Amino acid sequence: MIDFKNKSFFKLKMNPEYAGIVRDLLLPGEEVISAYKSMRDGVVFTNKRIIAVNVQGITGSKKDFTSMPYKTIVAYSVETSGTFDLDSELEIYFSALGKVKFEFTGRTNVIEISRFIAERIV
Repeated sequence: MIDFKNKSFFKLKMNPEYAGIVRDLLLPGEEVISAYKSMRDGVVFTNKRIIAVNVQGITGSKKDFTSMPYKTIVAYSVETSGTFDLDSELEIYFSALGKVKFEFTGRTNVIEISRFIAERIV
């Protein structure tokens, strides 16, 4: 499991092709909603959960997948981009896992992601 106390996901940019990295993990009826990638790591939002991917090693062939179901979210926080700070942040608090932080590039609609999460937990 990814150690989220010592790891955050920074500079995530929308990348639909990144969804292919989790294809074999998806359950019947589970659909990818959006996918984001940083240099190597990424996050995929499905209609059932969030899957964080930590790519490890020199070749990147070793990957750590952490599945975080929406039903375990107890709170979340969104910070939108501003005039000079173009990045936005999403902090999600999971019941047993704690805080997970994702930082997106300025072009990401973090409000849309927030609305999507709210529809699943409220």
